Amino acid sequence: MGRPELENEYFEWLYNMVCPEVSPKQPSYRKLLMYLHTIEFTYSIPLDSNRADDGVNLRYVFAYENRLPRGTEKDITGPCSMLEMMVALAKRFELGMDDPAYGNRLPQWFWQMIATLGLKGMWGSHFDKNAVDFTIDRFLDRDYQPDGKGGLFYIRGCKYDLTQVEIWTQMCWYQTVLLGYTI
Repeated sequence: MGRPELENEYFEWLYNMVCPEVSPKQPSYRKLLMYLHTIEFTYSIPLDSNRADDGVNLRYVFAYENRLPRGTEKDITGPCSMLEMMVALAKRFELGMDDPAYGNRLPQWFWQMIATLGLKGMWGSHFDKNAVDFTIDRFLDRDYQPDGKGGLFYIRGCKYDLTQVEIWTQMCWYQTVLLGYTI
């Protein structure tokens, strides 16, 4: 059984990575992110297990960065959540697109995935648990469009069916397109 206070600190750490400068005028996505943290990231393509591992490994990074005693990360229990997977993927995305001239764009990559999933409108009182469940189920079941609409990465005119390739490959292809190349 996990420690609730540690779980809360961990959630805040994840939240602050993707919402670093929230002003009172900005819509709050706290409900959405908290809910995404309760949904298990499951996968049907075996190599997507790496995305789950990356998400769980954030617990070690959290413990290390917060100078917590060794082994504390094991008190954060459960399988990888959707939030953990997406934050870890945004971290990997930023590593691949790192450009000191732009600074840390991890939040940008994360929110692009939220938008592509179709969850951008789920802020504050607009949060709809049923709509989020439908959207995440569609993603996990890989029932989104072949070009990625409804998934994490939309590649206009993609000649490959993104529902059939691992998330890592989707991300790499998306980065390639962002850099001005074709796939």
